[in-house]
Amino acid sequence: MGRIIGIANQKGGVGKTTTAINLAASLAVLEYKTLLVDADPQANSTTGVGFDLHNIQQSLYDCMINDVKAREVVLKTEIPHLFVIPSHIDLVGAEIEMISHPQRESVLKGILGDVKDEYDFIIIDCSPSLGLITVNALVASDSVCVPVQAEFFALEGLGKLLNTIKIVQSRLNTELVIEGILMTMYDGRLRLCNQVVNEVRRHFEEMVFDTIIHRNTRLSEAPSVGKPAILYDADSKGAINYLNLAKEILQKNNMTRIKQSERILTLNDE
Repeated sequence: MGRIIGIANQKGGVGKTTTAINLAASLAVLEYKTLLVDADPQANSTTGVGFDLHNIQQSLYDCMINDVKAREVVLKTEIPHLFVIPSHIDLVGAEIEMISHPQRESVLKGILGDVKDEYDFIIIDCSPSLGLITVNALVASDSVCVPVQAEFFALEGLGKLLNTIKIVQSRLNTELVIEGILMTMYDGRLRLCNQVVNEVRRHFEEMVFDTIIHRNTRLSEAPSVGKPAILYDADSKGAINYLNLAKEILQKNNMTRIKQSERILTLNDE
């Protein structure tokens, strides 16, 4: 059964979509079948893995509003093991259209429940808000990863998000846990960045990932060519950071496994 991880922060510009794209791609490169769900109407995760929005016939909107099955919407990316449910600008209106739905907070959970067993991981890129679509993502998720920018206002709004997560935990999804808080856009040359990281670690302790995402030019350039960083420049610091994050999540959930090629080498050594 797949593990569903929501990538959420209502504060924009914290590296949420970058994290969704590159974490999903890193898990896929490590040979874990991964589905990236773009639940943000801006559709940046969709374009970030190489799709032209003009060529997309159906999206998450059709699943949520028109009862289209997830399997009919899933697209295969150029990375083996990586698939995507694309987004569309129409998703902006979905919250209003869903308002009279009797189980409006659980629509996405039902959609992903049909395909959950077919993937090792499902990564949901949430929109930068605490609206109904984000609540749907939190209800559908097993855990939530919170990207936080290493800057002065890092803790601003974090309390509000954690409060929303608590409400979802108590009323809608008692199984939801916080996968971790991820420090992003870190520049080790700046004293402020180091102070912010130390402050966040002091406040949240074990909740903070060991992996830190450094500010990286190649990471910023990759979406403009529709590629995750690991395809754009596998040796870049950004690509390596996200690969390390994927490995940390695998270890944390006891999901590491020996690749077939490594298993053969081990047997030969014996």
